[in-house]
Amino acid sequence: MEGINEIRKVLSFPRDIVIFSHRNPDGDAIGSSMALKLYLEKSGHTARIIFPSEFPSIYTFLPKTDDIIIFDFEKKKVEEIIKKTEVIFFLDFSGLDRIDKMGELVQDSNAIKIHIDHHIEPEPFADYVLSDTKSSSTSELMYDFFEYLDNNKNIDKEIAECIMTGIITDTGSFKYSTTSKTFLTASKLMQYDIDLNELQNKIYNSLSEKQVKLIGFALNKRMELIPEFHAGIIYLTKQDYKDFDIQRGDTEGLVNYLLMIKNIRIAALITEQPTIVKISLRSKGDISVQEIARDNFKGGGHKNAAGGHAYAKLESVINKFKSILPFYIKQ
Repeated sequence: MEGINEIRKVLSFPRDIVIFSHRNPDGDAIGSSMALKLYLEKSGHTARIIFPSEFPSIYTFLPKTDDIIIFDFEKKKVEEIIKKTEVIFFLDFSGLDRIDKMGELVQDSNAIKIHIDHHIEPEPFADYVLSDTKSSSTSELMYDFFEYLDNNKNIDKEIAECIMTGIITDTGSFKYSTTSKTFLTASKLMQYDIDLNELQNKIYNSLSEKQVKLIGFALNKRMELIPEFHAGIIYLTKQDYKDFDIQRGDTEGLVNYLLMIKNIRIAALITEQPTIVKISLRSKGDISVQEIARDNFKGGGHKNAAGGHAYAKLESVINKFKSILPFYIKQ
């Protein structure tokens, strides 16, 4: 990693450090952020995690999640923290717009800025960057960072589980975006006595009754297949959100059910929010949903996993997605 010697010097004595990740944090954002927090604290630093918005409750099994600060709820506190912090880490996003209004605050900060991420086209907002788009996850890169920093001297079981959580969730249990290095990193993490079955259970087998009923409803009443383009759509209306009391994280993984259907190669989850319509895209093989999100929905992501949004009616977003399929998918 370029600049690692300078980073070692920066972290050679106790610092006040802030860790940022993106709005609607997922398992990789949470896992990588918590791994870094725990690692830095073992070196004597003060490290705080700040997310723009809430995170799914299924990840509260990870250590110290109660310490996470949510900008939506504590704006003034966050503003004061940013003013005083000495070092800022940015994890799992490529542009400052992904941390909303906090992006403007950190731009004016004189803190040393370190960016670790695996998304394409990272913006030049940090002093030091560890970026690899071939990496399965930011959590995998976090393991690399610790190795560059001090040969992983502070990794323990808790930190290893945080990293593994990020890798598992961003790869869909090692089904997507993996390389030989991903499995090598996972193998090294297993040396810290991780109970992989128990960890998978905590991540995937901790749904509430409401969430299971939502899955059934979505597949039965809100799924549409477009076989000529090997595509599928699940949509949720504002009324659905009220009826099921859908909270942050309740729809996580829902889009992947479409890819379980034979011959479906591209999947879209389209949800009607109070002021915006969001679209989450997944694909198999050579279909680039990153291009679809970038070109049509002001979004981005990875080749096989991306997302975007539109200020439009739900029906028009659904129709737009259908209309662009011929340009990206061969019949």
